[in-house]
Amino acid sequence: MSHETLWAPWRLAYVKSPDRPPPDDCFLCRFAPSPADDVENLVLHRGERAFVVLNRYPYNNGHLLVAPYAHKASILELDDAELLECSQLIRAMVARLGKAMSPDGYNVGLNLGRVAGAGLPGHLHWHIVPRWNGDTNFMPIFADVNIIPQSLAALYELLANSEV
Repeated sequence: MSHETLWAPWRLAYVKSPDRPPPDDCFLCRFAPSPADDVENLVLHRGERAFVVLNRYPYNNGHLLVAPYAHKASILELDDAELLECSQLIRAMVARLGKAMSPDGYNVGLNLGRVAGAGLPGHLHWHIVPRWNGDTNFMPIFADVNIIPQSLAALYELLANSEV
C-alpha cells in the first residue's frame, strides 16, 4: 500500500518555536485578558462571556475558534449565559464568513476530551471551518493537498473589516 506525503511546512514554526508554551499552558486563557494584543493574537471579536480567535494552524482558510473566557473543559460546566453567547457567536461568525468569503458550507464542531480530538482539552472551544465545493475535507491524506491561499494577517483584516 502506498500513500502520498502530506507536507505542512507552516507547522514547523510551531514545532520548533522556543516560545512554544508547555502542554499544560492554555493559549485561550492567555488571550482572554489582554484586549490590547487582539490583532497580534488574532482575536477577532470579544463578547461579554466569550470570544472568537483565528486558528493559527487552520484546517481551511477562515478557520475560527469560539471559546468562553472561562477555562472550562466540558459543555456541562458552562452556565446558560456562556452557552447562549457561544452559540450566538457561532451564528454571527458564520454570517461574517459568508459575507466576507462566500463559502459553500461549514463544518462547525466541538471536540470534548482528548480521545474525541480535542487538542486543548482543558478549554472548551468550537471550530468553524468554511468549506467550498471541490475542497478536499479536513486533512487530505488520501487525496490532493489542500492549499490555504491567504495569510492569517490578510484573513484577519478581511474579517475584522466585514461586519454582518
